Amino acid sequence: QVQLVESGGGLVQAGGSLRLSCAASGRVFSIHTMGWYRQAPGKQRELVAVITTGGTANYADSVKGRFTISRDNAKNTVYLQMNSLKPEDTAVYICSHRTLGDVYWGQGTQVTVSS
Repeated sequence: QVQLVESGGGLVQAGGSLRLSCAASGRVFSIHTMGWYRQAPGKQRELVAVITTGGTANYADSVKGRFTISRDNAKNTVYLQMNSLKPEDTAVYICSHRTLGDVYWGQGTQVTVSS
């Protein structure tokens, strides 16, 4: 079983930056994908970015060019660098870890972007 712990959320003004971290512990397989999702009040959870073990990344169109996902396999940690933040980026950001057979979720970290 995998445990995921996010950190780095907070309050920032529009145009600012934040860096989120997600550390995985427990039964972590060598081959897996990790991603960041977000969920705003009254909205369904949506994929923000995903990265494979080999480093291939994909992004939602709404964050492309502003957000960067990366990972440190030795530390079992995934990051999300968020630049040029907009009020519509406000949400709970949730880390995920996916193997062939299972999906695990973190608790989420709040990101609030003020106008």
